[in-house]
Amino acid sequence: MRRNAAKDTAFSCDCGSLHGRVTARGANTGTRVVCYCRDCRAGQLYFGQPDPTPDPVEILQMAPEEIKIDGGAEHLALMQLSPRGMLRWYARCCNAPIATTSRTPKFPFAGFIVQRMPDTSGLGPITTRGFVPQPSGKQSHEKLGPAIYGMLTRVAKSRLSGSWKETPFFDAETGDPVATPTILSKIERAALYP
Repeated sequence: MRRNAAKDTAFSCDCGSLHGRVTARGANTGTRVVCYCRDCRAGQLYFGQPDPTPDPVEILQMAPEEIKIDGGAEHLALMQLSPRGMLRWYARCCNAPIATTSRTPKFPFAGFIVQRMPDTSGLGPITTRGFVPQPSGKQSHEKLGPAIYGMLTRVAKSRLSGSWKETPFFDAETGDPVATPTILSKIERAALYP
């Protein structure tokens, strides 16, 4: 669903040291989802955020190049729940989670933490619910199509245009993350899955 966001959407960490904006295009073409998965919850607990359970974590799936850091980039830090886990970016100054990305800029995907935005009016409605708990103890997905279609479309456009190199999370020359990741041990990780 297309929206008509006329302006960029501001964001900041909890203390305001790291701040920036999601471009109007990013807000307009992103897919707003909520996720109940154990990893999203574990990430919030690791960063000292309130436990979201039983509620989900709200995410704007978008192209990473639509995230612009205007100040405090030196506070950008990185954590992985496991050696092969997704990259979880946060503000070191106050442990505020910012976004989750793939491990390589060549797959340009970012799940931006909507909680970082004081005004979400330009984002449009939530379209997808992931890993929704069921009475049986299993999980299901609701309206997964918009999230998959949006992700594949954005990845293709970023790759074809070359804009995937303009991410704030990776060095454009080397493709390496701009921060050295803290990779959790099995014991550290287990403590986040109560």
